Amino acid sequence: MTNRRAFLASTAGAIPGLMFCGCSLLQGCSTHAQTVGQAGASASLGLRRSRVKTIDVHAHCFFQDALDVAKLGLKDVIPAPVKGTPEHIIVLDQRLKSMDAMGIDMQVLGINPFWYRENVEMARAVCTIQNEKLAQLCALKPDRFAAFASLTLQNPQIAVQQLETAIRKQGLKGAAIGGSVAGEAFSDPKYHPVWAKAQELGAVLFIHPQSTPELNNRFRGNGWLSNVIGNPLDTTIALEHLVFEGTLDKFPGLKVLAAHGGGYFSASSVRSDVSCYVSPSSCNPAITLKKKPSEYAKQIYYDSLVISPEALRNLVAQVGASQVMIGTDQPIPWNEAPIDHVMAAPGLSDAQRDGILGLNAARLLGIPT
Repeated sequence: MTNRRAFLASTAGAIPGLMFCGCSLLQGCSTHAQTVGQAGASASLGLRRSRVKTIDVHAHCFFQDALDVAKLGLKDVIPAPVKGTPEHIIVLDQRLKSMDAMGIDMQVLGINPFWYRENVEMARAVCTIQNEKLAQLCALKPDRFAAFASLTLQNPQIAVQQLETAIRKQGLKGAAIGGSVAGEAFSDPKYHPVWAKAQELGAVLFIHPQSTPELNNRFRGNGWLSNVIGNPLDTTIALEHLVFEGTLDKFPGLKVLAAHGGGYFSASSVRSDVSCYVSPSSCNPAITLKKKPSEYAKQIYYDSLVISPEALRNLVAQVGASQVMIGTDQPIPWNEAPIDHVMAAPGLSDAQRDGILGLNAARLLGIPT
């Protein structure tokens, strides 16, 4: 932004759902509250604190103005009765208190796409509002928030323009995208202009799943299977297509960040190493990958939201500690003790923990430490 002071003056108080808080909540790491862990977690770990700036790359919000344009409510975009749903409309002091309680210094906000099946003009209007509001929020609290833009991916030409504006003018860090565009894989050549622009700009593409709607009938019943199975499966399919259709070869500088530890991809990529050997007829002879799928897995980035410390250790073993960073899914309470989670993962060095807690994200997103 060319005139930050003027921008802040013009937008102060203009973000519906935000409330301003006193400076006592905006101090650095030294004044943050200790981590409040899940039952028993903090007690067993002694409320450990981070010595680096902690950056959460997987956090959500919605803006009421955008929902109004789409004629939707929170129950439409988060249909299941989920804890934390009302907090998606950010009340600033409450969100900062929640971050402080978890030991999170900065959140990178994203909006899970709900507009891919809407008409292009409505989707464009929704994304425009969201990107403007995200930029305003980040400008108001640059030490606490960064954000991923929203893109109208059902029209790749519009998405290219939105991404350029988001990075060059609004100061956003990349874009939050789904696992597909209403069932269309990102590897489809029609989306190549978007990936080319992201590569040119150095923009991060944060893939957040939207379940796997094709399996809704199988997901019925107890246990919220559409989320606990459907979400990681959606991400896995998206990443496998990017590998096997040659998209990552065509755009080798593409920065892809995958939610929920990338779903099953870190494990399935090893199985994929031999899939074309076992079943040559299932693979396209015109596509020759430059590397094994498990090697592509080591160039993708992942959040740490894999629930258990042992699962985090395994993710690091598969893809490398440099590719992993904190993800909480806030305000949905999947992991209320993210610092403890990293500290409890067995076998990590201090340098690896520091990387996961914040330094990896700072390097990837260009955030000062």
